[in-house]
Amino acid sequence: MTQLLGLVLLSFVVTSVFIVPFIDLLFYLKRRFERIQRGDVKKSETPIHDQLMKKDIDTPSGGGILLISILVILSVGYTFLNPAVDKISLGILLFTLVSFGSLGLVDDIKLIVTRRRGKLLGLGRRKMLLIQAILAFIISVMLYCMVGLNNFYISGLGNFIIYAWYIPLAAFVIIAFANAYNISDGLDGLSAGLLLICLFAFLALNAQGLNLSLASFIGIWVGLLFAFLYFNIWPARIFLGDAGAFAFGATLAVVGLLTGKILALAIIGGMFIVIVSSSLIQILSKKILKRRIFPVSPVHMYFKYIGWEEPKIVSRFWLAGGVFAILGLWIASLSR
Repeated sequence: MTQLLGLVLLSFVVTSVFIVPFIDLLFYLKRRFERIQRGDVKKSETPIHDQLMKKDIDTPSGGGILLISILVILSVGYTFLNPAVDKISLGILLFTLVSFGSLGLVDDIKLIVTRRRGKLLGLGRRKMLLIQAILAFIISVMLYCMVGLNNFYISGLGNFIIYAWYIPLAAFVIIAFANAYNISDGLDGLSAGLLLICLFAFLALNAQGLNLSLASFIGIWVGLLFAFLYFNIWPARIFLGDAGAFAFGATLAVVGLLTGKILALAIIGGMFIVIVSSSLIQILSKKILKRRIFPVSPVHMYFKYIGWEEPKIVSRFWLAGGVFAILGLWIASLSR
């Protein structure tokens, strides 16, 4: 426990030292690109969403680049100092973090270069989902072959060994959480706060299960999120961007998969599922019914559309996320 708390404090201090000059760098780059490409802004496909996000136009994205770097460096450094760390699990976590982060970084760079504003306007949905599916499949094969995961447990029903069918199931979970987190990163502090709540729940699960390798990774992650959230809550000075959003969502899914409790993962991350489901319903309604069910999606943007203040939406979503986390921990404790 002492080491775990030390890791949380260390990552908090390191992130606090570097984040202010990094924010200044992002502001500089943003102003430079805007001078070069003044007037060359392409039309958005989501005008209502963009109007609601108008105050955030001048806030730079890309905080995930710094956070991913710190998380990787501190995790690798801790591994060298502590030979007892499970290098296979940590390697899968870091591969997930870096691969999905790189995918999001490409998307972030394309958004900057083309100066397009709105949702899903970087690589495009189809290319993005295809690359995500490839990465998620690789990670799922690693979990199946290298860690030996091939089952899921449902409290009251028992343990289900599904052998190689675990691979598509895990890939689906990874893709779902990567996109759910990215979609939730729309209001100041919303996604980072919900992620902190989820990580505290998984920290409790892994501390009880004596999985100190996974707990140490989560501890480092928690510390840097505390520092980032200070600058991300309303009014935000920095956003994660797609690099951080895709990386953190996919890695959260892998953390849940490594615990062996897929159902608990779905419940602990319940608010992310609610958010992505609202966007999915909107997309399907436009494709099938040829009309929108909601004036705007996802659900947190709908609350902003009907007049709720942004801090009110975020704080209530955090509360709901806390309830989901407690419920998930309770269900996970039943399956011990």
